Amino acid sequence: MSALTEVPINRKVADAAVVGGVTARRQLSRVVPCPPVLSSPVALYFFCRLLTRFPCPWWAQHPGIATPMAASLRGAAISCSSTTTSCDAVDEGVRGTCEDASLCKRFAVSLGYWHDPYIQHFVRLSKERKAPEINRGYFARVHGVSQLIKAFLRRTECQCQILNLGAGMDTTFWKLKDENLLPSKYFEVDFPMIVTRKLHNIKFKPPLSKPILELHSEDTFQMDGQMLDSKRYAIIGADLRDLSELEEKLKKCNMNTQLPTLLITECVLVYMTPEQSASLLKWAANNFETAMLINYEQVNMEDRFGQIMIENLRRRQCDLAGVETCKSLESQKERLLSNGWETASAVDMMDLYSRLPRAEVNRIESLEFLDEMELLEQLMHHYCLCWATKGGHELAQNQGNYLSKPCDQRKSLHICCGISSVGRFEGDHLLIC
Repeated sequence: MSALTEVPINRKVADAAVVGGVTARRQLSRVVPCPPVLSSPVALYFFCRLLTRFPCPWWAQHPGIATPMAASLRGAAISCSSTTTSCDAVDEGVRGTCEDASLCKRFAVSLGYWHDPYIQHFVRLSKERKAPEINRGYFARVHGVSQLIKAFLRRTECQCQILNLGAGMDTTFWKLKDENLLPSKYFEVDFPMIVTRKLHNIKFKPPLSKPILELHSEDTFQMDGQMLDSKRYAIIGADLRDLSELEEKLKKCNMNTQLPTLLITECVLVYMTPEQSASLLKWAANNFETAMLINYEQVNMEDRFGQIMIENLRRRQCDLAGVETCKSLESQKERLLSNGWETASAVDMMDLYSRLPRAEVNRIESLEFLDEMELLEQLMHHYCLCWATKGGHELAQNQGNYLSKPCDQRKSLHICCGISSVGRFEGDHLLIC
């Protein structure tokens, strides 16, 4: 309890650190300083009972987490492959996070933060309102990742492949098809329990299955309980900590190591030990001649706010095994450079949010009132977007160009040169070069 007594932090900011924002019911989720009376066994008992009522924090609830769904959505009996560790006790604390994160995205979409006609086919709309700062945080995350993906696709003229590792209920494949920006092949990987649920939705919901079948002109369409393989899209059930299994299954689905490859990890590496995430990063850097990596996860976790976040998860038996690599933007970049990537960049999400097109920011901020900007700033300073490249001259151009101060007027995005950094603003354009 001493960790709680030592936190000299604003009460509303403490609310954000504990909840991380998945629910607007912040009064149930605040850090309560531990008074001397808790030395009483009876008082301590009731205090601990109170802690068990806190909802699971949003930053453990991203759909990109590479962990299985909680008992496959709290009850469905799905057997796990003997070749994976998806049913091990070490994963128990994070198995229920994917559904909650999908609900957060679904809610933000329902309010108009961004357009996604496919998320509704994977998750129902929750009756519980999500906090405005959480909706804005998800908007910045989706926007930032999307811009990097599209920059890569345009730079390679879509003659490439994408590997979304720990994809959860992600809908990027369908949205890229609608925009005529599909790569040569799009792969998704997640634990078999999550893949089983996603494949069930694809199989029985035509808005999801028809786009896949329209692109598949051959007779070799394959689909079973833990795998789908078609000409342009594949989804694979595998444990990212078992690289031999991962590589074997990707090769069965015709992964091409000669193609420029974009790898995406959103809130995935932090749930692995540093050794496990290093192995995955080295595998990616060593296996593809030309590649880019996009990583979204926590940062600045050594300050008081970060420590509250960590302790709150630990009370739920949900440990951030790789949090030591999330100390700073520099530690995030160093992790990439030390594991085979030639260039690395990183920006915290508040910095990215301040550089979004002003018209778009005004639009989303008009959707709902945010009474405490401090909550948004604290949360966004504790997440970052990182990207790295290796091989290929076109991916390594102008590495010195990082995000600069935003212009007063920003009306459009212009993709040019390479995709090795988010870029810089010049006039009305964000230059991805």
